Amino acid sequence: MKLRILALFILSGLTAHAQLGAQKETFTRADTLRGMLTPLRTCYDINYYHLDVKFDIDNKFISGNVLFKYTATQDFTKLQFDLFANLKIEKVVYKGKEIPYTREFNAVFVTFPQTIKNGSKDEFTVYYSGNPTIAKRAPWDGGVEYNVDSLGHKWVSTACQGMGASVWWPTKDHQADEVDSALISISVPNGLKDVSNGRLRKVTKLKDGYTRFDWFVANPINNYNIEANIGDYVHYSDTYMGEKGKLTMDFWPLSYNLEKAKKHWGANAKPMLKAFEHWFGPYPFYEDGYKLVETHHLGMEHQSGTAYGNHYQNGYLGRDLSGTGWGLKWDFIVVHESGHEWFANNITSKDLADMWIHEGFTNYSESLFIEDNWGKQAGQEYVHGTRLGIQNDRPIIGPYNVNKEGSGDMYPKGGNLLNMIRTIINDDEKWRGILRGLNKTFYHQTVTHEQIVGYINEQSGKNLTPVFDQYLKHANIPTLDFMTINGKLMCKWIADVHDFNMPVRVRIKGGQYQFITPKTRYTPVAIDGATKDNIEVDTFNYYIGVLVN
Repeated sequence: MKLRILALFILSGLTAHAQLGAQKETFTRADTLRGMLTPLRTCYDINYYHLDVKFDIDNKFISGNVLFKYTATQDFTKLQFDLFANLKIEKVVYKGKEIPYTREFNAVFVTFPQTIKNGSKDEFTVYYSGNPTIAKRAPWDGGVEYNVDSLGHKWVSTACQGMGASVWWPTKDHQADEVDSALISISVPNGLKDVSNGRLRKVTKLKDGYTRFDWFVANPINNYNIEANIGDYVHYSDTYMGEKGKLTMDFWPLSYNLEKAKKHWGANAKPMLKAFEHWFGPYPFYEDGYKLVETHHLGMEHQSGTAYGNHYQNGYLGRDLSGTGWGLKWDFIVVHESGHEWFANNITSKDLADMWIHEGFTNYSESLFIEDNWGKQAGQEYVHGTRLGIQNDRPIIGPYNVNKEGSGDMYPKGGNLLNMIRTIINDDEKWRGILRGLNKTFYHQTVTHEQIVGYINEQSGKNLTPVFDQYLKHANIPTLDFMTINGKLMCKWIADVHDFNMPVRVRIKGGQYQFITPKTRYTPVAIDGATKDNIEVDTFNYYIGVLVN
């Protein structure tokens, strides 16, 4: 999201993290069909979607069609796309004729009349209708959200991260394959407007009391980021002179919030762009512009159309997640959800299990925003304060191939992990270069955990894999254990990772911090005069346990 999991953390009274879906002990065939890249999915590379969907809001009913354009990556006669089983497929049309399909859970299997040859470009269209799943507490559960605004106007939006875009439209529903471009045509009752991703190409008054809004996305986009937002919206615009030139900024508040939006969004959006272009490189979607859209739900990182529902206030619903005071100086949703334009939208994890790539980096981006505006110490205090939300309940990396994320600790623990990596590298310009380099090297790509860690290792010149493994693949944090043996202060790491050897900063009280690199067996503390009574560990920048025996 997006601060979907931290939101539940707040709403539950700071007691426990909830997950995007219910925690499972076992997985089913349906989970595998949703989460695994089988040959029936890898046989085609999706190039273009045209969603043409009509919203009958009174009946909570949608109908329309989706054009799939793709390139075959091998010879095949059968492929899989996805659509929730509660939605009806009217027909699948290929070269002007209906072709057969079968359904299993939320997966749909299409059989073509002849072999689709490797390298060929082809297309088919799916016609469908039905009552999509209603999101009861978007964005924490997925589907279509139906509301009314304060003046009684209908107000509808979609949010489907984790659950998947196939909750409301037919799609190849896997993060590993992003469509290259898309046309999003949403038809809504006259008097309402739709705001979707990208740029508005055309508005057409239809003959049946509906108006169609055509939005075009020129850049690769995640399935779950494609959105429909329907309401009594008004529009105003601005520009930002960024690293790639003039970036258009479009804002869509509800009509009665126009002046409030101009003041509040104006105070947050440009400072956010300035900070993140400095740390991460150019905004990744200049062609599609930057956009904020007011929604009833709290927020989502919908690419080039960030959903915003923080009620025009600073903090997270008026609260500071760090308990330091720094979190009340800016609007959490504007900053966090926009940070996902770099980590989640520009760089996307192939598997939901690696969602820490989205949430850990974006949680960390909050402290970098603070640093850019109020100095490094302020940013460090903020990220340290977010440890309030860490549960250490289970691994952050989830199980692969079943569309399941790991612990909600991916937010604050992920942010603290990245701050430790920065501390270990001990070169802020090199660290900034790594963050910018990630966004340049993996520009508009889907990635794995191994690719991200491998890049950081290569650019830093350090093997940080054991550090990432301990914090992401295990629930426990490492403990630095000190003991005096034969009059000499010794230390070792107690950790789950074999041969864990994270460099750490220690000092004699009142002195300067020095790096030592303990092992998982006792080794001498290489600081003259160090004893168990005067040794201090930098637990401000390191999220670790310390034992002094």
